[in-house]
Amino acid sequence: MRIAIFDYSVVATNPIGGCHRRLLESLSRKHEFTVFAVEFDNPCPDRITWVRVPVPRRPQALQFLSYQLLAPLCYAVYCLRRSPRFDLVQIVESNLWFGDLSYTQFCHRGFLRRGGARGSPSVVRGLLRWLDHRLHAMFEPLVFRRARSIVVPSVGLARELQAEYSETADKLTVVANPVDLHRMESPAHFDRREQRSLLRLGEEDVVIVFAALGHFERKGLPILLGALEAFRDTPLRLLVVGGQPDLVRSYAKVVRARGLDDAVRLVGMQGDIRPFLWVGDLFALPSSYEAFPLVALEAAAAGLPLLVTRLHGVEEMIEDGHNGFVVERTAVAVAAGLRRFSLLSTHDRRAMGERARASVQGYAVERFSAAWSEHYARLERDR
Repeated sequence: MRIAIFDYSVVATNPIGGCHRRLLESLSRKHEFTVFAVEFDNPCPDRITWVRVPVPRRPQALQFLSYQLLAPLCYAVYCLRRSPRFDLVQIVESNLWFGDLSYTQFCHRGFLRRGGARGSPSVVRGLLRWLDHRLHAMFEPLVFRRARSIVVPSVGLARELQAEYSETADKLTVVANPVDLHRMESPAHFDRREQRSLLRLGEEDVVIVFAALGHFERKGLPILLGALEAFRDTPLRLLVVGGQPDLVRSYAKVVRARGLDDAVRLVGMQGDIRPFLWVGDLFALPSSYEAFPLVALEAAAAGLPLLVTRLHGVEEMIEDGHNGFVVERTAVAVAAGLRRFSLLSTHDRRAMGERARASVQGYAVERFSAAWSEHYARLERDR
């Protein structure tokens, strides 16, 4: 099939874009892909065509509006010049008003209905974030009515979309996002003691890792900080990975105000998250909303037990007390979960981590690629 893919950022560090990149890399010999993107780390330049869509990357609301206008124009110009007939137009969520297949990893209307866009420490950032969700939510009904197929990464998100948009029920297919299991495993040569020393962490410290590109409020960092206040005189430490410089600076002030300077390390954005997972003992994500928190499953693949709220994409694999802990989204509940973990012996913590690793074996890249290949074949048969 000739497939046009519309996505803002098809790069490994982007959650959806990284999945698209995996798909393109594995299936580019079976199908002819043309990617309409703002940025694209092309894994196969000899087989995949990139049409650059020149829109600003920030703020996200402006990117959404600009892409809605310019991407169709780029598509029309490309079709006029090359005269291709695409068999399938694949988009991301409601980022474009037309498409045969929507690769959806968020339900913006449901998120807004629950008040999920509240809580940003910056008024301007919070307003822009709300506007981006609102614009997506406005386009969702149109996109979901037009699409022949909607691919989602979790059973939970499929359930949510059916509740919000009844017309999606017969269009939904669940394809779990891929986890590179081999890449996430700590190599024999990794020096955990040395890496901890570089982060000002001791060998006896119990290190909780929190990681997110941004949206720290939704992901639950303020709740984690509140929970940590109950462990001031203990070896419990929090390692925060991710966040743009201005977000990190704002949280550094929060950490100082709470008197947690000794307990928290803010390291900002990192090109490779793996060393920061490998020095940890537990991964925490008390988020209010996730469609498929890939970083949590990557942490499990790295051998870390999870401390999470009941989230789409994790509920399929988490077993409380077996490979992690399921908590309510309050500082008191998170503190109770941390206490349960801290009371375990070193041996029991590692055993729990091994069980977490075993529980994500079904998310291998090969299964992701095979599932997409089967879905494309099904769509081709039904044309």
